[in-house]
Amino acid sequence: MRKSREEAAKTRERIVSAAASEFRRNGIVATGLSDLMAAAGLTHGGFYKHFESKDQIVAEACAEAVGSLTEMMTAVASDKPSRGGFEALVAKYLSTAHRDEPSHGCPLAALGSEIARCDEKTRAAATDGFLRLVDIIGRQFGRTTPDAVRRRALAVASTMIGALTMARIATDPELSAEILHEVGKYLTLK
Repeated sequence: MRKSREEAAKTRERIVSAAASEFRRNGIVATGLSDLMAAAGLTHGGFYKHFESKDQIVAEACAEAVGSLTEMMTAVASDKPSRGGFEALVAKYLSTAHRDEPSHGCPLAALGSEIARCDEKTRAAATDGFLRLVDIIGRQFGRTTPDAVRRRALAVASTMIGALTMARIATDPELSAEILHEVGKYLTLK
């Protein structure tokens, strides 16, 4: 029996969601199509009914992952310029919980070096997500020019992504926690 278009769309969404998680957890190169289909509760053979290539699923999974990142950051940030909103955003991003859950966290920190080698669609999805993160951060700054807001937000976003990446790389748990703590203090000038 053939699936309805609605069922096929739901299955495709399930595959994209599973891929977004699996790629962040294991990396793009290390995650085979059979791995991501198994994570979605499906067989490998069904992949090509929904996608033309691995590149296509990587781009869509990247877009979904950056979407979930920006949703998480938007939920934490303030609607109006706010020091408290900025501090909450930095604390959420640079938390040990975020560090310890790469499959649900920032794809830019989890996959940045791999995304740099991906096709243009995937890099565009990552760039779009990065710019949305920059915008969320920038909305926390008041009383300054738009150029100054953008420069500061670019620096903050890049610093947070780098700090989270290094905290995940560090083999010493104390050093890892120290990276998150000290960068958080530096960014919020505490």
